Amino acid sequence: MAKLPVEKMRELERRFGEIEARMSAGPAADVYVKLASEYAELQPVVTKIRAYEKALSELADLETLLDDKSVDREMRDMAEMELPEVKERIEALEQEIQILLLPKDAADEKSAILEIRAGTGGSEAALFAGDLFRMYERYAAAHGWKVEVLSSSEGEAGGFKEIIATITGKGVFAKLKFESGVHRVQRVPETEAGGRIHTSAATVAVLPEAEEIDIEIRAEDIRIDTMRSSGAGGQHVNTTDSAVRITHLPTGIVVTSSEKSQHQNRAKAMQVLRSRLYDAERQRADSERSADRKSQVGSGDRSERIRTYNFPQGRVTDHRINLTLYKLDRMMVGEIDEIVDALMADYQASQLSQLGEQQP
Repeated sequence: MAKLPVEKMRELERRFGEIEARMSAGPAADVYVKLASEYAELQPVVTKIRAYEKALSELADLETLLDDKSVDREMRDMAEMELPEVKERIEALEQEIQILLLPKDAADEKSAILEIRAGTGGSEAALFAGDLFRMYERYAAAHGWKVEVLSSSEGEAGGFKEIIATITGKGVFAKLKFESGVHRVQRVPETEAGGRIHTSAATVAVLPEAEEIDIEIRAEDIRIDTMRSSGAGGQHVNTTDSAVRITHLPTGIVVTSSEKSQHQNRAKAMQVLRSRLYDAERQRADSERSADRKSQVGSGDRSERIRTYNFPQGRVTDHRINLTLYKLDRMMVGEIDEIVDALMADYQASQLSQLGEQQP
């Protein structure tokens, strides 16, 4: 276990006390909002630090009592019984504090843009892409997040060739960022008369939703083309030039949106473009920071096969952490917390080990 940074812990406690005092003094509304935000951020770690200090004090008292030869046998027995529990509590608090003090990903608290594309497997891949989207949609609903589809292209037999959506809420990206990669499915398609298992795939990309303050897009760096939307036919077919395609000239990134309103399409396409550019910048910075070390879970490599969904066996396997769960039916209705939490825990363990390596 790496040594806790005592000076940093004291500084956090000092700052927390200062914020409490300033909030009690009744500052202006805008100042209060900023203080309240920092207070909420510091409170979990300061609560653990105070519990840790209290446990250390309890341990010192017990050890002093045991060293005192004048203490009667009954008191010494009670102290000896309490000692293991206090030591265990201290060890648990040390680990919790270390995790809370790990460097934060600046994007963790952001909303996210979810992109799912059918891969190999034709119609079956599109159906699986639809299944994945519904899985994330239900997971989002369970967490009180809002899902809005930005653009979609339906598969011939159902599902989606591609679907892009925003998932809005606090901490969405932190929970979903490890979902990026190739998701593989093994199952018997409904159209398969012989009962043979087919393997298909879909690619998932989860990007932190960028705001205008995160990334600046200059007008001269983009080309905007409008084109006729393709409707589903019949009297409601959209015949106006409402679809928008935006090309970011320096990077070649192309984003399209083809809903009914050209104004909305432009706004949605810019939203996706901004997030893709922000994500590309984050990936570049991450690569520079850890050129010699690539986190197994947090690599962000979208061509990497990360998970297999085996329907005949009711099994889901995440290949990055070698975790297999036999609850495929529950996962497909959005109950993916177990696998999400395991991925986050593995990433935190990896960060802690790297921190230990860096310490003298």
